[in-house]
Amino acid sequence: MSPAAKRTVRTIIQGAVAFAVALPAIVDASGIPESLPWVAGALAVAGGLARTMALPQVEAILDRVGLGLIDKEAPRA
Repeated sequence: MSPAAKRTVRTIIQGAVAFAVALPAIVDASGIPESLPWVAGALAVAGGLARTMALPQVEAILDRVGLGLIDKEAPRA
């Protein structure tokens, strides 16, 4: 996978995490009751996703599938 494609995939993943982190504020601002089952479920999933992406093990998994932070193909200065 090219470095540009890796960056694209990581950006999409990071966008999903950013949305997950912002979801509670979005729900609060929209006035949707948090007690609705689908809203409560979405908030729980969003919190879990944001917490999971912060784990070092997730970075290790991304490294294994070729989406690690360091591009091994990039020349070092």
